Amino acid sequence: MTQSTDGALCSVPKHVAIVMDGNGRWAKGRGLPRLEGHRQGAERAREVVEWAADAGVKQISLYAFSTENWDRPKAEVRGLMTILSTLLPREFSRMHKNGVRLLTLGDISLLPDRAQKAVKKACYETRENRRIDLILCLNYGGQQEIVDGVKQACQWACEQSDPLAAIESINTRQFRSFLWRSELLPVDLLIRTGGELRISNFHLWDAAYAELYFSKTYWPDYSKSEFNETIGDYSSRERRFGLTSEQVTDE
Repeated sequence: MTQSTDGALCSVPKHVAIVMDGNGRWAKGRGLPRLEGHRQGAERAREVVEWAADAGVKQISLYAFSTENWDRPKAEVRGLMTILSTLLPREFSRMHKNGVRLLTLGDISLLPDRAQKAVKKACYETRENRRIDLILCLNYGGQQEIVDGVKQACQWACEQSDPLAAIESINTRQFRSFLWRSELLPVDLLIRTGGELRISNFHLWDAAYAELYFSKTYWPDYSKSEFNETIGDYSSRERRFGLTSEQVTDE
């Protein structure tokens, strides 16, 4: 735990979310196929989960495949799904060794059967692990999650004795329970590699008060030292959630 210059205490983030950007550009710069960049990126993803666990992070979510990624070239989409379906079964022993429990965020029902089976089996095999949760965000989009949350809230309200009063009673805390993230910790730190300065439809609800960190490093080159520097940067910040520095310090 680190003390900020104003006196407010900050700690290691409980939930770190990462947009793993730059795989394709990393490969292109080396004259390699884009899929080779994704393969190297998958290796880096495995390592960053271990770095996060060592740092005391409780949940790490990785933007593995967005709802918009279906529009990429078909060969690249097939390759990504193949990497997913072949890599996960090889990781069981390492995930058990490191206490990693796999969870998903997004609609995995649209993934190819082989990829779906690999994901579901990995979730089942690691269900008892408790050191750190790895949330793979697959066929995930923040806007889609919020739209679905609205539908869930409306359905809940219609089941109440006074639907209009039920809708009126919904606050931000309750609405979060209608989202796909109802069992996840709020995102504390959102990292994007690759040099782009946007969050690309990722964790939109929790991004409202998440700390943001943008790195110019392409994902396959992202290092343990840079990850630790990012955690240190987070710990030096003062999270006020709309309050003043004095109010945060008093609390």
